[in-house]
Amino acid sequence: MAVPKKRTSRSKKRIRKNIWKKKGYLAAVKAFSLAKSISTGNSKHLLPDAAKKPINKPWKSLNLPRQKKNG
Repeated sequence: MAVPKKRTSRSKKRIRKNIWKKKGYLAAVKAFSLAKSISTGNSKHLLPDAAKKPINKPWKSLNLPRQKKNG
């Protein structure tokens, strides 16, 4: 089994950690941007019909089960 011979320096560790954090940050920014464009109706590549007619109540188009009212 391969074992590293020397300890990884702090600077290398920080560089790798920051690269890992940056990937997550960029993915979050991209997801937020896409969600914002869908909510405003400006999305052109995820929902092709959204450009034709505006969605006033997007949650109505989802087939979610109805909740029963208690009381």
